[in-house]
Parts: sequence; C-alpha cells; structure tokens
Amino acid sequence: MTSSGSARARLFTEGDLADGRAIELTAAQAHYLKNVLRLSPGARIALFNGRDGEWMSHIESLSRSGGVLALDARSREQTVEPDLWLLFAPIKRARLDFLIQKAVELGVSRLLPVLTEHTDVNRLNADRHRANVIEAAEQCERLSLPDVADARSLGDVLAGFPGDRRLLICAEKGEALPLMDVLSAPDMGAGRWAILCGPEGGFSQTELDGFAKLSFITFVSLGPRILRAETAALSAVACWQAALGDWRRRPPDREHA
Repeated sequence: MTSSGSARARLFTEGDLADGRAIELTAAQAHYLKNVLRLSPGARIALFNGRDGEWMSHIESLSRSGGVLALDARSREQTVEPDLWLLFAPIKRARLDFLIQKAVELGVSRLLPVLTEHTDVNRLNADRHRANVIEAAEQCERLSLPDVADARSLGDVLAGFPGDRRLLICAEKGEALPLMDVLSAPDMGAGRWAILCGPEGGFSQTELDGFAKLSFITFVSLGPRILRAETAALSAVACWQAALGDWRRRPPDREHA
C-alpha cells in the first residue's frame, strides 16, 4: 500500500476512482502540475473524490489543455467524518476566504452562510468558495469536501433547521454557558451538531429573542475577550473537535512507498 506521503501532489477529482481507470486533468490542474510544480510524466499524484477513498496515480501525459493520470492502487479507504455544520454571517472577502479554508482543515462537514440583521456582506462568490474548499481539502489530506450552502436569511435557515441537530449559538449573554462546559457534559455525544456565529456587530435583540423560542439551541460563551467573527467561528469548531470530534482518534497508520 502507498500513501500520499510519497506523492508529489494531491488533487480532487469528480471522476470515479477504481482499478484500471484513468482520470483526465482539467487545464488548470495540468498547468499546476506542469508549470507550478514542474512535474513530468511518471510523477506520482494522490487523488480523492469524497466517495472512493484516496488513490495513488501517476502522470501519463501533460499538455497545455489537460492531461491524463493512470490509477495505481488505493492508499486510504473512505472514512466516516464528524457531522458538524458551521453557520456563519458572511464577512469581507479576504477574511471569509480564511474562514472557509480553515473550517475545511478543521473538518466541518457543511458550511452555511446566514444573513443576519447586522450582516454587512450580502453578495457571495460561490465559485471562489468552492475553489477555496477544494484547495484546503487537497492540502490538509481530508477525504471529502464539505457542502457549501447558498446564503439564506437567518430566519429561513432556522425555520427549516432539523430539530434533531443540536445548535450551539455563540452569543455572550447572561444565560450563555462556557463552551467547554457544554461539550464536556456527561450527556453530550458526537451526534449531529451545528455551531452558529454571528456578524461583527453581534445578533440583534429580535434575533436573540427568536433563538430563545427554539428547543434545540444552547447559548455558549467563548470567554472574556471580544473575538473577530472568523476567530470566534474557528475557535468554536476547534473546541468541538477536541471534545467530541475526530481529534480524539489516533491518526491511521500509513505505509510509505
């Protein structure tokens, strides 16, 4: 068995991965392998598609318009990943790019932009977000891509929110409990979870009053300091992973060629 540790690069593909198959490269992927990494036919590339695990391949051909990778063997089986959604109010572009990339690295399974009363950014670039998701997943060696939902109003998202998914709302208000106290409670389990972080200006009083009517929410505190929106979101995800997620698992052993 081989691993991505012996590969020269790692790429996401939409194609099926199985013995004897060949994967066609897009022009952008071929450019990256040929002109950025300076690779040539024979170089080993790790591939994943979110369904079939990770496969080792080698470059058969490269050109300006594309190329072909020949599959060699599966290096990792597809695994079940934590089921954690991150709901967040969109922020300015560079910081939003950072938030999405790091959320992917931290193992979030779904990203849901929500438009709140104090949200300043209302237009999002779906293609840019997907590119950030793919690049982050390739680099951090996860085997899947998180789903990125279209931006919707907070009210619409909560109206259709599954009642069996626990929702942690990061809001510094009187009844908010320290996040780690909530996550370490004896009756907590991995289960189905979501985290909601608001905009820089916080949630409006109307939104806070609406949250209190929902049976599946818990207000949590992230400590005594005021955090920027992206810091709050990523801190909450990191705490969840440490308490209930796959940070508690031993990484799988990987054989190197």
